[in-house]
Amino acid sequence: MSTRVVTGKVRFSYFSALTARKNEMNGKEEFSTQVLVPKTDTETVNQLKAAAKAALTAKFGDKIPKTVRNPLRDGDTETKSDGSPLGPEYAGHYFFNTKSTAKPGAVDMHGHDIIGSQDIVSGDYGRVSLNAYAYDQAGNKGVSYGLNNIMLLSKGDSLGGAKPSAASDFGIAAGKAAPAAAESVDSDW
Repeated sequence: MSTRVVTGKVRFSYFSALTARKNEMNGKEEFSTQVLVPKTDTETVNQLKAAAKAALTAKFGDKIPKTVRNPLRDGDTETKSDGSPLGPEYAGHYFFNTKSTAKPGAVDMHGHDIIGSQDIVSGDYGRVSLNAYAYDQAGNKGVSYGLNNIMLLSKGDSLGGAKPSAASDFGIAAGKAAPAAAESVDSDW
């Protein structure tokens, strides 16, 4: 059984897969994103579960530990560390984190390379390819998903943390000219 999965349409959160960020826990520069998978996409969910099981079997054989960390979390029941609920975008979704120390390939739905670090942001929709791998480190046992490649399918509403574009700050619609600036300046200051 394969540990490789190519998802159906998912949503990205905490997106930093085109620009590396330092992981404070291990000190490594990593490319990462959180992936929200609709529960209705049973094909992707089943592939993720099967890949995780294959990775565990490859690592532990038929002696899979009873308590292993499952990377696939339930957006309807999971809470933040302070006990408060997750945002409304998690409702009806499973979610997981995926990362890589190597920059993933990124393409649009036509196969054109995406190279700009802000071309995909949290809230956008796409697909990911990944590999499940099992780990056994310092008493922690579980499965994670390693990020291979990303495909952008469509832009979505920002999930916070992203700064507004310069055009939106100045009220410019894409492809339109900027509004005329006021001709006179109030000299009372």
